[in-house]
This record gives sequence, structure tokens and C-alpha cells, in this order.
Amino acid sequence: MAEIRIPELCLVVLIGVSGSGKSTFAAQKFSPFEAVSSDFCRALVSGDENDQSASADAFDVLHHLVGVRLRRGLLTVVDATNVSKDARANLIRVARDHDVLPVAIVLDVDPATAIARNESRADRQFGPGPVRRQEAQLRKSLRGLQREGFRVVHTLSSPEQIEAAEIVREPLLNDHRDQHGPFDIVGDVHGCLDELVELLDRLGYAVTTDAEGRPVDAEHPDGRTVVFVGDLVDRGPSSVGVLRLAMGMTASGNALAVPGNHEAKLIRALDGAKVKATHGLETTLAELERETPEFRRAVRDWCYSLVSHLVLDDGNLVVAHAGLKETYHGRASGRVRQFALYGDTTGETDEFGLPVRYPWADEYRGRAMVVYGHTPTTRLEWINNTLCLDTGCAFGGRLSALRYPERETVQVDAHAVHYEPAKPFTTSTGRGTDELRLTDVLGQHHVETAHHGRVAVRADSAAGALEVMSRFALHPSLVPYLPPTMSPVASSRRDGYLEHPDGAFSQYRAWGVDEVLCEEKHMGSRAVVRLHPELGAVYTRTGRAFFPDDLQRRFLDRLTTAATEAGLFAEFDTDWLLFDAEILPWSMKAGPLLREQYAATGSAGTQALTAEVEALERSAARGLDVSDLLERTRFRADAMARYNQAWRRYAWPTDGLDGIQIAPFQLLAAEGATFADRDHLWHLSLADRLVEADPALVRPTRRLRVATGDEASTDAGVAWWEDLTGAGGEGMVVKPLANLVRHPQLVQPGLKVRGREYLRIIYGPDYLAEHNLTRLRDRNLGKKRSLALREYALGLESLDRLVRGEPLWRVHEAVFAVLAMESEPVDPRL
Repeated sequence: MAEIRIPELCLVVLIGVSGSGKSTFAAQKFSPFEAVSSDFCRALVSGDENDQSASADAFDVLHHLVGVRLRRGLLTVVDATNVSKDARANLIRVARDHDVLPVAIVLDVDPATAIARNESRADRQFGPGPVRRQEAQLRKSLRGLQREGFRVVHTLSSPEQIEAAEIVREPLLNDHRDQHGPFDIVGDVHGCLDELVELLDRLGYAVTTDAEGRPVDAEHPDGRTVVFVGDLVDRGPSSVGVLRLAMGMTASGNALAVPGNHEAKLIRALDGAKVKATHGLETTLAELERETPEFRRAVRDWCYSLVSHLVLDDGNLVVAHAGLKETYHGRASGRVRQFALYGDTTGETDEFGLPVRYPWADEYRGRAMVVYGHTPTTRLEWINNTLCLDTGCAFGGRLSALRYPERETVQVDAHAVHYEPAKPFTTSTGRGTDELRLTDVLGQHHVETAHHGRVAVRADSAAGALEVMSRFALHPSLVPYLPPTMSPVASSRRDGYLEHPDGAFSQYRAWGVDEVLCEEKHMGSRAVVRLHPELGAVYTRTGRAFFPDDLQRRFLDRLTTAATEAGLFAEFDTDWLLFDAEILPWSMKAGPLLREQYAATGSAGTQALTAEVEALERSAARGLDVSDLLERTRFRADAMARYNQAWRRYAWPTDGLDGIQIAPFQLLAAEGATFADRDHLWHLSLADRLVEADPALVRPTRRLRVATGDEASTDAGVAWWEDLTGAGGEGMVVKPLANLVRHPQLVQPGLKVRGREYLRIIYGPDYLAEHNLTRLRDRNLGKKRSLALREYALGLESLDRLVRGEPLWRVHEAVFAVLAMESEPVDPRL
């Protein structure tokens, strides 16, 4: 059996005459949608896969489809004859445009076999001529395929070989997604061995020396791994010592490394190429001259073996010497390596004769953290989700490292100025930490989230959000999070019900959630509360201030006192806390809505229906047959009375803080930590401590734990909901007990199950009339659920960025997107 080894991401070009078995090979050896067939594309544009007049259009379509797949990171197979050099050149160009490796698989069968196969097919009656011409072209091509640009060429010379061939997919050399660390990423060392040893010691590594006392390895007791960002050599006093240590650590598995531009130049010098021995290369070469030829060869081979960049930890971390924009992550091409080694240069030089580099990090929007070096800076500064670790140790600065995933930096001072810089240190050109730009949020754009991938924001939605945010909302620094909308449970088919807990329990069971928590739904207004000495705020779901300034100050002071007495600040070693909550009564924020919609509707409806009932009763007393109409009108009048009773439950007077209550149900974040991975009982236990500290201000939230697969448990959940709603409660929210859940995709954070009487407020007094209920049961929840998930993921993303200390614009990008989602056309009653 012949093994055909190919990269997991590449362009596979099948080459062979018509009838050589390419389509059969593609169907047997690859997944159904991985192969793009020229015959299929020809049929697509003409209706006939053998219509040669359509070939030009067919190959335009083929190249487009191949390009789209490669852009999306999908292995792609081209099923066409590809016997001409021009045809292959077009495919090699597509592969290079998308920075993937082109691989050729040649099916070199005997022409007679191919001709016989074609003759046996009714749609291939074109005779032996085309096959003979294709065979001649193939013969001319075989020896030069690698020179054309194919990284690997596999040739199968018989039907038996073709049948027995096994495709083996191998990760690209830069693909280390299965390595999760933890890592200690070390910036440009540049021959500063003593500083490197000191830094490793600070990081907790035990350094091993050889018989001559030279450091040759370093190991961490907790199994951490060093990642060198390149430029280990030149400028400093001991490039050989640094190489010996780094080579030893990579050999023992205690380190990984990517090459820097100085290693690339060193390889050329050791290979005998003419290079200028400048920028410290002269000192490295002088050191190596004192070493053995075997050591020099080992240095050359080790440097040569280093891959342009590393993709680590499920794609969440990328390390490249000069950084790497998102479209190059996990790709392999000359320009990817060029970018990784040298960055994005403008082609100009500055007054010091050094390349002018384009600030790619300013435009970076990727999900992966990119850690790099190359350009010395006087201080460490996060720009978007990137960090440059070159702090100019050889120039008398510092040697820096980043602990991942902790995002902690460790630095040691240079022991001396080992090399005079060509130009003075300059701080990063990135934007200020509080600077916001319209271009971050305007127009159609995407926000990368850790839990739901890339979330699209429509241009019209962004414009609407900008109006709200700029005119009505608090300053973005006071709004680090907006809560997501919540999807209702699927419509119930039970008689007399639009929503019922059974739907929530069965839905979560289908999503693989074994236990849920039913939480009392308070009829208040959703609010986010941030307790902070300087940035304290209480705001609505759209970022608007919840209270006037004076009332907000008194509210925050009192809640801060309760949180202090409850020990929350001390427990989390923080000076700020961020809560998701409901603030009651509803009438405090919804006063105009109550007066102008609910009260007005209730008053007008009561007067009209009372008069109608009285008139119909008088008609019935006179012997007129109005019984059906009277029955319907009495039903409507009773429904209106219940409607008035329903909305009045959620209105009561307040005076300052008197009458106001908050029902917190989740601690979102504190300094250095988010809590989406803590179960909801844990969150409510914190709320209970606040209730105990100030029972007049903080309202408890009743809850019930339910096992979705246990009938007795779900029956108890239904009975609990019936008690809540029967006593006038709004209903409940059913949440996965564990909180953040994937199965395998992100699972809804909660489903609201509202009570029969409360739903009168939402859908109208007589929504339970059978004809109305039948119509309402067909409501489409798909958009609402999609919206809820996207907003949930964006909220989690903004919190993660906040606690990581990312710049304000990065946090605001996700917050703004939540607000933009609210402009999407979804039935507001859902």
C-alpha cells in the first residue's frame, strides 16, 4: 500500500489523461465536498459536462470555488486533466494567493487503459486522439513539476497502485494547536546569555549546565514550556551560549522556537553566501569560528529547521518573530515567512537607514493572541490582542517574557549596554488605551469572539447603535458590558398555554444539559451595576444611566456597603465588581409606558367592554338572541380585567431609594477574573449574602434545581412555576446549572417561561382566545435565538477583554456590537 502524505491544508492537483481514474480516485480518497471537478463546473455553466466550448467559463468558476475554499482554510482537490503547464500554473497561482502548498498527484496509467475506459462510456465517444495528445503533454511535464512550484509530487503508475494508495494527512509544521502550554514566551535575546539565565530563573526554571559549566538546558517543575520569538543571536556577548541553551531546551522538549531575521541571515552566512556582517552578525561569526565544525553545522541545521510561526493552544496563540496578520495564521508560503521574519515594510527607510514598518498591529482584529518581537520598544504595550516582547536587552534595556495564559509579564534588566542601537528607543506607535475611533464600529464589520466565532455586524445596525451610544448612553469607559436578550421557550401545544416549562426542560435535555436551575423572574428592568471607586455606574440594557446622578450615587454607596459587609471585595481581592441584575419596580423606568400604553388601553377597554356587556344584557332581556356575542364580550371583558390586574402588579410608588430594590443574579466579573464558568447556585449564593447585608435594598431570587431527564424532578419544576405564576409572578428563567455550556456549540444561557397572566401584557388581553392562541403558536423563534446567542458571546467577549486589561476600544468593540444587534428586525414581544 502506497502512502501519499499531504498537508492537512493544501491544494491537491490531480494530473492525468481523460480516463485515468481521477474522479474515482477523488471520490474514494477524499470527502465528498473536497474535490472540485472541471466536468461539474462545465455542466454548471453549460448544462453539459462534455461541452468543451464552455471550458473557459468552467475554469473561471473552478478557480473561484478553489479560492473560496482555500480562503476558508479547507483542503481542496482539483479534479481535471491538468496535463498542460498553463493549467497547472493557474492553480499554483491560486494556491500562492491563499498561502497554501500545492501538491501534485499524478495518475500515470497506460494510455490504452484510459482509451478503453472512455470507449465504455456513452458520454466519452471522442476517440483516442484527445487521450494521445494529453499523454504527450503529460510526458513532457513529469520531470519539471517541482520546478513549476509543486512542493511534493506523488506519481501512481498503475491501476493497482491507484486503488491501493492511502491518503495520509499531516499537520503543517507550524500547527501546534494540540500544545496547550502553559508557555513562557521570551522576547529577542540577541546573545544576552546572562540575562536569559536570570530570566529563566525568575520564571521558575532550573538551568542545567554541562561539565564546563555552560548552560545547556532548563526545565520547569510545573511542565511549562519556553517559546523563543527569534533573534537569539548577534549584538550580545554570548550568541553561542544562547544558541547552546536554546538548542538544548528544544531538543529536550522544554522549549519551542521560531526564527528571527538574524537567524535567517546567519544561515546564509554559514552557507557561504555573501552577506554584510553588520548589526552584530560579525560578533556571532567570530564566536562560531572558535567552535568546532560539527557545532557550526548543528547551529546551521537547527536554525534552518525553525518554522516561520507557531499556532498553539487550539489556535488561540500565535508566535512569530515580527508578528503575523490574521490571514496568514496557519498558512505556509514565501510571503508568510517574509512577513513573520521582517514584518510589513513600506519599502522605505528612515533617517537611520532602517526599514519603515507598517503598524500591522493597529489593524489587527483576530481572535488569536499574537506575541512577537523584532522591533525594540522601551515598554510593553498591548495593541489590540498583540504584544511585542522586544525591549532591547542588547541595547541596555530589558529582557522580557510573557506568561501564557496568565498574561503576566516578567522582565530583567540588561547587565550592560552590549551594543549601541542604530536609533534611539521609541515607544510603540499604537493608539492610546482610551482612544476610540469611528472606524472601529461603523459600517459592516465583524467581531471575533472566543465562544461563537466571528459575529457579523450589519452597517445599518451599526449606524443605529451609534445614534443611541453617542446621544444617550454613558461614556464607554463606564459601560464595559451589555447583557444579551433572552429567548422565550418554544411555543407550547398544551390547551390554554402559549409557554410552558415542559418546553424548556425538553429543549435543554436535547442540548445535552442534564441539570438546569429555574430562577424566579422579577418584573423589573434589566440593569448592569458596576461597583467601583471611580467608574461606578448603574445602566440599562442600552447603556443609558438608570438613575439621576444623585440617586445613583446613593444607590451605589449603599450597595457597596452591602458588598463590603458581605465580604465580596475581600474574597475576590478586587476594588470593583460587575453585576447583572433586575431593578424593581418596573414602573420606575417604565412610567410613561404604563401611563400611555397599559393604563390607557386598560381604561379605554374597560369602559367600552363594560358598556357593551350592559347593552347586550339589555338586548337579551328583551328576548333578542345575542347569547354567542354576549358570551364573547364577557370573555373579553374578563380578559381586560385580568390585563389591568396583571400590569398593576408591577407598579408601586418610590421615594428616593425607598421602594427601590435590586435583584442581582450573576456576578459577571471582578479584577482579573470572569465568572461564566461558575454555576448559577454559586452566583445566587453571593446574591444571598447581599440580601443578608441589606434586605431592604436587595431582593432575593427564589430558585429550584431540576434534572431534565427525571420526570419527578421536571414535574416539580412545573408545579413550582405554576405556584409562582398563580400568585401573580411573571414566570421563571430556566438556565443550565453549570452556566456556560457547549454541546458542541454554545448553548442558550437561558430560556424564559412566562406566566399565562403576565403574557396578557405582552400579547394583549384576550390572547388566550383560541383563534389568537393558534396564530401566536406559529411565532418564529429562530431569529430571536440566534440573536440571543450572538449577544451572549459578545458579552462574554467584552468581559474577557476587560479583565485582560485590553484597551478601551477593544472592550467597546464587543459592547457596541451587542447594542447594534438590538437593531435587528425581531418581534419585540418574543
